[in-house]
Amino acid sequence: MSQFRSVQTQQTHESLIDRLPKVTGHDLAHWLQRVEEGPGLLRFAERVNWLRDEHNLPHNYAAALVHEADLRRRAIKV
Repeated sequence: MSQFRSVQTQQTHESLIDRLPKVTGHDLAHWLQRVEEGPGLLRFAERVNWLRDEHNLPHNYAAALVHEADLRRRAIKV
């Protein structure tokens, strides 16, 4: 279980993902591609920090984005 899930509710997660394009100027697909193409960091916090440092994303949005990428990756494997 990711760190994000223990801190944020599903409703908060969905709200952050929905607002991501307005806040960043890029859609979810853009950000998921950045996560996929980014460095091969394994830990949740490392990927969040990379998004914050490299792309200047606010922490909550970076965490929601990494969580969403993890959810989608798990859904593909199942």
